[in-house]
Amino acid sequence: MNAFRLSRRPDIGETIRVSFEFFPPKNDDMETRLWETVKRLEPLSPHFVSVTYGAGGSTRDRTARTVRRIRTDSALEPAAHLTCVDATRDEVDQVVRDYAALGVKRFVALRGDPAEGVGATYRPHPQGYANGAELTAGIARLGDFDISVSAYPEKHPESPDYSTDIEMLKRKVDAGAKRAITQFFFDNDIYERYVERVRRAGIYVPIIPGILPVHNITQVTNFAKRTGAHVPAWLSERFAGLEHDPQTHSLVAAAVAAEQVLDLIERGVRDFHFYTLNRADLAFAISHLIGIRPQKAAA
Repeated sequence: MNAFRLSRRPDIGETIRVSFEFFPPKNDDMETRLWETVKRLEPLSPHFVSVTYGAGGSTRDRTARTVRRIRTDSALEPAAHLTCVDATRDEVDQVVRDYAALGVKRFVALRGDPAEGVGATYRPHPQGYANGAELTAGIARLGDFDISVSAYPEKHPESPDYSTDIEMLKRKVDAGAKRAITQFFFDNDIYERYVERVRRAGIYVPIIPGILPVHNITQVTNFAKRTGAHVPAWLSERFAGLEHDPQTHSLVAAAVAAEQVLDLIERGVRDFHFYTLNRADLAFAISHLIGIRPQKAAA
């Protein structure tokens, strides 16, 4: 596939839902930018917003603070990321209880990456949850929570084959996951084939495509190499020569992501999860292009 098919805009009244992913800020300036992003996207009434957890649990406290603020200072419904890394079961369970006490009912359960980052060997904590399926079961055991898990259209880098990868997804769903959110991808045919494999395996929860607007093609390409995602040649070509032209780069990025989403809508997809990188502009523009409008506050 060289590019996406030319696709229609959704019909007025057609139900399209979006969710957004944020990461916890490291300093005051990043905190300000994150909150500007939250307030910019809030009127779009996303299904939920998620807050990531750093490798090795390195952002555990900052994630909790961010989730708490979103919960108390906005109208958004936060989903807290949780991982298994470097924590006992009791420690993870207590985090779940603490979130529940704040009224948080949504979680994104992930095995997580080692503190050394992507590519390092993962070793479960001796007293911890061993993987995403065990973590999902542990969260579900503590309450009636809405749990999302990860899915990998190009398979997880550590999985030897698709069968092993999809078997793990089935274990997570059987443990209580209500949906799976995919790693980002740029070839919709890959996503469609993956969903077909998943359905043949008897997995029927929604497989929500994770959409990554290309804020920086070099960074995205490097990240894709670490995560096993494929960057098609046609995508790189669209951004060629724009390294020092951020305005045009942003316009092209919005067009490319909108093309991808509209093509997925043509294929029957109705839910989308945007990796915002704490930037509102592209996520807002793409949402507008697919017919999502800001909701006016009730009088």
